[in-house]
Amino acid sequence: MPRATNAPASRRRKKRILEQAKGFRGSRSVCIRQAQQAVRHAMANSTAHRRLKKRQFRSLWIARLSAACRQNGISYSRFIEGLTKSNVLLNRKMLSEIAIHDPGGFADIVETAKS
Repeated sequence: MPRATNAPASRRRKKRILEQAKGFRGSRSVCIRQAQQAVRHAMANSTAHRRLKKRQFRSLWIARLSAACRQNGISYSRFIEGLTKSNVLLNRKMLSEIAIHDPGGFADIVETAKS
């Protein structure tokens, strides 16, 4: 009886890993062991960083809003408190876009928050 190997399956497995590691630097894109390790780390980081990205964008919007609020003579915390009390239902992403692209409109929103 001929010797049976798992060659087709293992070759497919290695090709898949090396395809995922394409573009990595050095032996991480060529040697199977380094590639497996690098791909495993990359997958773990991509999962974690999807959550981190949401936090980073929220902090970016808050920083933009804080700067725009300071220009209009109000602190960020007082601005958010005023919006909550006056039932303005705009999220931080939209508020930061308004602050960047329509400073006059943002000044009106700040006046609403102040009153």
